[in-house]
Amino acid sequence: MVFYSADYDRKAKADRESAILKARDLVKNPSRYNKATSYGAPKYVKNLVFDPKTGEIVTTKQKPTFNEAKLREEEKFDGYYAIVTSEWKKKDEEIIEIYRGLWQIEEAFKVTKSDLETRAVYLSRTDHIEAHFLICFVALVIARLLAQCLDNQYSVPRVVESLNKASGTLLEKNWYTAIFSTTPMKSQKPSPKNSISI
Repeated sequence: MVFYSADYDRKAKADRESAILKARDLVKNPSRYNKATSYGAPKYVKNLVFDPKTGEIVTTKQKPTFNEAKLREEEKFDGYYAIVTSEWKKKDEEIIEIYRGLWQIEEAFKVTKSDLETRAVYLSRTDHIEAHFLICFVALVIARLLAQCLDNQYSVPRVVESLNKASGTLLEKNWYTAIFSTTPMKSQKPSPKNSISI
């Protein structure tokens, strides 16, 4: 079965966004990157050569350029999914609904392991480990709600990254405003409308 989903289309574009931004920056400033720091971006860059021993970018006669053709080729398939299943008795709509839930589960595991650092490495007491996992779970729920409030235009890792970079300043007692943020949390002029009370 092959189907198209506008939500999956948006998700694919959101997931790819950070790699594209990094690839464009890599083309402009190749000296700032190596194989480890350029993760995800090299597939969008032509004429990129890494030293197999050090992982550093090797300067060649051909300057690195952004591979628009590769990006356009990937974008053609955004939102399209092919499903092979043994559930031949189920209706198409049921299979699609089951499949739609899988990426959310996979993303939740990925986010909790990487972005929210659920591995309780430095904890040994059971109550501390349980508290750590509870905090990580609540953080995941809040991040998913924020992504939903942003119409799922940004992936949960992108929302978490934006929150980590955000900072604010005190306006008056219990009122704060954003002084630095990145997309999806764009900076705005101080006003009660975009300030929060805590």
